[in-house]
Amino acid sequence: MRHAFATNTLLRWYQSEQDPTRCLPILSAYLGHVHVADTQWYLSGSPELMHEAMRRLEQRWENRP
Repeated sequence: MRHAFATNTLLRWYQSEQDPTRCLPILSAYLGHVHVADTQWYLSGSPELMHEAMRRLEQRWENRP
C-alpha cells in the first residue's frame, strides 16, 4: 500500500508538471523516512514512473538549442 501511494503521488506530480525532485523530501517526510534515499526503494521498478521520466527527458532534448 505504501508503494502504491508513493508511486501514485509521484505520478501525479509528473502529470501536473510539478518538479518531483523538489517535492520528494515532502513525500519522504510523510512516509516517515529520514532520508530521501529510503523513499527511492518504493519508487524503483515502476513502469509508469519510468515512462514519465523518459517523457520529461525527451522534452528536455527537444527544447535544447
